[in-house]
Amino acid sequence: MEFLKDFWRILRADKTALVGGIVVLIYTLVAIFGHLFAHVSDLPAGGQAYLKPSGRHLLGTDFLGNDTLSELVIGTRPVMIVGVVSAVIVIFVGVVVGLFSGYVGGFVDGLIMRVTDIFLTIPGLPLIIVIASIIHTTNPFVLAIILSVTAWAGLARAVRAQALSLRTSDFIDAAKVQNLPIGNLIGKQLLPNVGPFVAINFLLAVTGAIYAQVGLFVLGVAPVSGTNWGIMINLAMNQGALYTSKSMLYLFAPMGAIVLLQVALVYFSRALDKLFNPRLRVQ
Repeated sequence: MEFLKDFWRILRADKTALVGGIVVLIYTLVAIFGHLFAHVSDLPAGGQAYLKPSGRHLLGTDFLGNDTLSELVIGTRPVMIVGVVSAVIVIFVGVVVGLFSGYVGGFVDGLIMRVTDIFLTIPGLPLIIVIASIIHTTNPFVLAIILSVTAWAGLARAVRAQALSLRTSDFIDAAKVQNLPIGNLIGKQLLPNVGPFVAINFLLAVTGAIYAQVGLFVLGVAPVSGTNWGIMINLAMNQGALYTSKSMLYLFAPMGAIVLLQVALVYFSRALDKLFNPRLRVQ
């Protein structure tokens, strides 16, 4: 409870972080409940293409006459699911590999780090594009796994460095004297000490996954199916948004949604920085 009180005090003191948190919360609620209020028909009855914003269509319509705002709302869920699931995978793999490698040390540590270095040197985006083009799926969980193929490696190295510095700490030595199993040592002794670092990197992993997945749809690597911000950008470009002003709003609406969410996540992460590092707090 004290943890939450501290976090709330930090948010009230940092208005930018507070606004960022509110925006992230709104996006989350839209992703969960938005489909209950927004409906997009594939073949609209008498819909007019590229209508300008009005009371009925706040962001106008697309090339089929569908309501742009409704598409934007419905497209929020798959984007958020892929971003969060991918971040969870990245954090889980990176933390497990990093903590285990740093704690065990020796030959095993060296071997794990060599494998990690290989993943660090592989060009992530080209590899993701190749894998996505081969698998050719729109399943959000499969996409999340694809986006996580190389993203965990940098986190694993950073966590391993912290584990190495903690391995010789007094509380670790005391735990060893009690002959606690390695899983207990890593999970209950080391993990809480890297928790703050992991929490901040989770938000960064979400932002990276969102950019990457949208990029796959924009490039046309992932099949166009359903409604997604990346698909909206792809369709807008293919329908002439680069050559005519009629579909510009349909192009910029998802781009604006992406930028707003990314900025909100970055600002919200400032509150986590201050929560886990008191020296950053405004006195």
